[in-house]
Amino acid sequence: MQSIIKSLFVTITLIFVSCGHITGEKFDSLKWKNSNLNSEENWSLRWDMINSLRNDYELIGKTKNEIIDLLEKPDNESQPEISYYLGYSKRGINTGSLIFFIGKNRKVLGYNVWEG
Repeated sequence: MQSIIKSLFVTITLIFVSCGHITGEKFDSLKWKNSNLNSEENWSLRWDMINSLRNDYELIGKTKNEIIDLLEKPDNESQPEISYYLGYSKRGINTGSLIFFIGKNRKVLGYNVWEG
């Protein structure tokens, strides 16, 4: 019985981690902006903060300028998208991007975290 409870606890914990409900580092705009993703100690800093950013900030509806104020100038900008490099995801050698979809009114319509 005890092993079943332990297995259930581990399973539930893994589900929360994989769904992003257990966050890593608290989002910090200055850390995000000043992160040197080429430095080994910061390779996954933005990945560690992404869940906090998504959970603690209402990103949809913000203007493009508000996103830039929060995160800095995008790494890539091609209408109607802006994107930010996230660094390594801690899942092998995968890296990723945070992509915002900007409407004609210059407001965020949606966003996606891409890993690959």
